[in-house]
Amino acid sequence: MTAPNTVAWFQIGSDQPEQVKSFYAGLFGWSYTADPAFDGNYDLISYPGSPAPAGGIARMHDSSANHAVFYVLVTDVAATVATAETLGATVQVPVTKAPSGLIFAELRDTSNNHFGVFTPAPA
Repeated sequence: MTAPNTVAWFQIGSDQPEQVKSFYAGLFGWSYTADPAFDGNYDLISYPGSPAPAGGIARMHDSSANHAVFYVLVTDVAATVATAETLGATVQVPVTKAPSGLIFAELRDTSNNHFGVFTPAPA
């Protein structure tokens, strides 16, 4: 299990997901499986030799939405967002609970870098 307050997930958004998948497969040997929870709009990324996916590729409608975002595992998303705001962050996606039970939010830091925080779904 990844320790709290560490980068534990990343997402790449692309309007050309097959092209970006091919690029990273060729560069790093990444493999992909469709995430059934997202109706073909999200692929899970696995590293060679890794026991579980560590990221995802989201399909975007156009290139203006392309992105790369890292997500930090935290013990309390709402408290982390509140602290981040007091430190100067702005909220991009408010605290959200996915149907699976995963809780996440997305922010911009004081240099306008996009990042996310999450707490996994209960086991």
